[in-house]
Amino acid sequence: MGAAPGRCGAATGVLLRLGRSGTRASPRPSRHHRALQNNRDAKRTDVIPQHTVAVIGAGPAGIGAAVRLKQAGIDDFVIVERADEPGGSWRDNDYPGIGVDVPHFTYQYSFARNSNWSRIFPKGEEVKAYHCRVAEEHGLYPHLRFGVEIVKEEWDDATGYWRLHTAAGEEMTARYILSAVGAFINPKDDPGIPGFDTFAGKILRPTEWDHDYDLTGKRVGIIGTGASSVQITPAIAPEVGSLAVFQRTPVWCWPKPDFAIGPVLRTVLGRGATQSLLSGIALGLVEALTRLLVYTPPAIANRATALMDSGARAVYRGYLRTVVRDRDARRALTPRYGLLGKRPTLSNTFVQAFNRDNVELVDSAIEEITANGVRTADGRERELDALVVAVGYELFSDPESYRIGTVVGVDGFDLGEFYNTHRLQAYESVAVHGLPNRWILVGPYSWTGTGWHFMVESSARHAVRAICEASLRGCDVVEVTAEAQQRYHAKIQHQGRNIQHYFQVRNKGLRTYYVNSQGDMPYIRPTTALQSRRAASSYPFSDYSWRTVPLPVDESPSGVGLEGVR
Repeated sequence: MGAAPGRCGAATGVLLRLGRSGTRASPRPSRHHRALQNNRDAKRTDVIPQHTVAVIGAGPAGIGAAVRLKQAGIDDFVIVERADEPGGSWRDNDYPGIGVDVPHFTYQYSFARNSNWSRIFPKGEEVKAYHCRVAEEHGLYPHLRFGVEIVKEEWDDATGYWRLHTAAGEEMTARYILSAVGAFINPKDDPGIPGFDTFAGKILRPTEWDHDYDLTGKRVGIIGTGASSVQITPAIAPEVGSLAVFQRTPVWCWPKPDFAIGPVLRTVLGRGATQSLLSGIALGLVEALTRLLVYTPPAIANRATALMDSGARAVYRGYLRTVVRDRDARRALTPRYGLLGKRPTLSNTFVQAFNRDNVELVDSAIEEITANGVRTADGRERELDALVVAVGYELFSDPESYRIGTVVGVDGFDLGEFYNTHRLQAYESVAVHGLPNRWILVGPYSWTGTGWHFMVESSARHAVRAICEASLRGCDVVEVTAEAQQRYHAKIQHQGRNIQHYFQVRNKGLRTYYVNSQGDMPYIRPTTALQSRRAASSYPFSDYSWRTVPLPVDESPSGVGLEGVR
């Protein structure tokens, strides 16, 4: 073969048409394959899709995948995005105080390290600008189609490609799909509280923040104490008249080592060696914690996590005593679940906001929302002018996020139906049997505790490696085998037994997005991050089936069928 298996690029200098608008390199095909390909080009234009690859979504995952395609020498791809610019969550969310809650050196692409961050924990606008700049510098804008929402993906087995149906009633075709819709798919508009539709005041959401609405002197309520609320609360507290934060479950909120980066430190942090060192340290810590949770014998792991939780609670209580004056507020802000039960947050201003005279922490359950405000279980109604609904998103780990009829594969295989009846699963978190030529960049059991960019780069590496191998083999259709998927899922379930114990036993009954409605934990991948990256580069090709779309006999050269091609 003219190139190593799994690689594609300009290794051989022979080009094979895989889409109407582009080519890519492949080893020299046989006479049989050349005749077959030429016959397709001449007589079967329907087997040539509009694009070799369609990337669905232009957030961090889509941008990372598109760059990976370019690095592999694949330039015939389209990126479809329902909004009018790239950026994903950083485009959709522009609420007051938004920013990353991990250090910048863990929240960037390995191929596009930024040497000019303004803070250790950058604000949202800067993070959005970073992703847009990466898209521009890597030449992705010519591939982007904005304002295109894909409502159905339908596999056409006769042609060996996907038909993508848009909300506008159009159709596009692509040989391969990289689904890059991300982890946080759609915001939950309705908090599921009785009377929500009757509220007569202003509704504000993290993804639809109305910056024209003046909060000055207003009576405001916030439903939720997750990551968005942790940032919104201290950001708006100084300008509102009163602020009631309705808390169902307290969140671990640790101090954030954040500060502006001056010129000298920017020079030091901007060096590749420094960023590699810091990223390596962060990755090492995550690797160590993952190994504790996954590979330690259950009895030892359970004891270790119990000690971790009790130690964290003691330290946290001491921390709250130093920053929150009111004893009742401190008690209400102290989590009664384990440190990892919900995603911990970082802020230097959230718990401190409850020292303000105009900020109230309400830990009595919400009974109903009225036209004038919110009534809680203690019988009190707080009148409000505005209500901030920060109750989270539909997640990639929720079976409800996969609508029935939106992704249909071989012989009518429906991804939504499959996940509802067989629970979430995917080979190496990216491929599903019954959905050929399709990979999920943020799929079941995919998060390894690292920054999202590390994860999506690994997923993209897996997918592009398969696409390149198909080119080397002269194949049209690549599909993970049912056996490989079942074997991998069984492995994941076994390796995740300590994680399952932590959530299902130690933190039983806790409402957390780590546990979905089926009682599973497909948010978390029970392997280390480095193991996931190695697997993406070395999974056995025998775990996939490879085939070429056959031609009808009467469309073969000389009309004698494929056996006539020599």
